[in-house]
Amino acid sequence: MTSIAAATPAPPRARKLVGAGRRQWIGLLYVAPAVALVVVFFLIPLGMTAWMSLHNWPLMGEHSFIGLGNYAAILRDTRFWNALKFTGYYTVIVTIAIFVVAFPLALFVERPRPLTNLYRTMFFMPAVVGFASASLLWSWLLNVDSGLFSPAAYDLGLIDRKFNLLATFQPAFWSIIAMVVWKVAGFTMIILMAGLQSIPQDLQEAAVIDGAGPFARFRAITLPLMRRTLALALILSVAGSILAFDQFYIILRGGPRNQTLTAVYWIFNQSFVSFKLGYGAALSMVLLVILVALSLVQLWLLRKPEGLD
Repeated sequence: MTSIAAATPAPPRARKLVGAGRRQWIGLLYVAPAVALVVVFFLIPLGMTAWMSLHNWPLMGEHSFIGLGNYAAILRDTRFWNALKFTGYYTVIVTIAIFVVAFPLALFVERPRPLTNLYRTMFFMPAVVGFASASLLWSWLLNVDSGLFSPAAYDLGLIDRKFNLLATFQPAFWSIIAMVVWKVAGFTMIILMAGLQSIPQDLQEAAVIDGAGPFARFRAITLPLMRRTLALALILSVAGSILAFDQFYIILRGGPRNQTLTAVYWIFNQSFVSFKLGYGAALSMVLLVILVALSLVQLWLLRKPEGLD
């Protein structure tokens, strides 16, 4: 009797439970490297930054716990709030400029036509250049003596004398905007193009049959069905703009007259120039909270309407 009972196969439900548990462990094994990367390179540094923000943490010497002292100092730091104000202004302007350029490009390269692949490659190529490299390139292009723009305009007789585009705020600011649009618009174009291609062609054809014009189709079909794509592109653009540093550091050094200091530039200055690592960590935590709040607001504004598949 004992041998017969031992040879009895397990019930089907028990086998299913064992198989499900095994698949779960295999799934966890597959995602373990990604989880390890997130923990090591995001969660642990985030926790260390939060801990440092509660200390007076000089580069050399002992650090001391001061609680919320660094955060209280931020409230009195007018330079940081001015930098944050400028960062917000820059973010709004550059995001609008990127979408104004990227959306027409996406509409242009969405449908197959002669040389479409060439156009897509040409428009996207600046996106593969790093921001530091692009900033160095444009630093040369904008140079008043040995660059391209001002000397070329002078040689062509368009201006009476060479004009330093980086000497005053407005030309310097719009030069940075032009550089960032040149660098990022192609990447945003690809995201928007993917969203446009995901729209069923049957809807567009039915709207044409019903007599809807291009603007009506764009407003009633294209925009509603691209909410998720627009949310992704908008969040990436806003987050990248708020974290802007390379172009302002390499091309302008915060000038002219510290008028182009961004929030990240000020954090860098406090952390690695003044060596106030604890205060820089507190500034970073404040900027993180602002960035997360803005991303949540954008997701809420561009949320999927009820009843829209």
